[in-house]
Amino acid sequence: LTGASSQGEFLVEISGTTVTITCPFEEEEIRWELSGRTESTKERKFILKDHDSTPANLTCSVDNQRRQLYLNARVCANCEELDALMVAGIITADLLITLGVLILVYYCSKGRKGRASAAGDRRPRGQKTQRPPPVPNPDYEPIRKGQREVYAGLEHRGF
Repeated sequence: LTGASSQGEFLVEISGTTVTITCPFEEEEIRWELSGRTESTKERKFILKDHDSTPANLTCSVDNQRRQLYLNARVCANCEELDALMVAGIITADLLITLGVLILVYYCSKGRKGRASAAGDRRPRGQKTQRPPPVPNPDYEPIRKGQREVYAGLEHRGF
């Protein structure tokens, strides 16, 4: 929003729909031009009230010196300005609320797990012992006395 010049820079301030532009010239009797419309004033500040966010060409001049500024400022009537402290406060509050929700969910889920295991104790534990033993697999039968010759080829051989 600022245009550089050899004597300084334009200062542009926006508040709501009011835009205030300060000319870099220090002299009095500054002439302002806004998109072809000339206004002669003694003020260094040019105030645009109820600006509608349309781009504008501004020129401030004293005698034969001119400085130009292309103003492309977005303004809104219902905007609120936030400072850094307020933004930091909002972020901190959000993090604390999120942490609180995480702790609440953790303790609620921890309590449900305890109740679920208590409900599981209602079943009789005898069901596991009443199951029949698994059918033995002949490929994995234990070595019995007298059958060592079947596995004799698996002995460790020295090189």
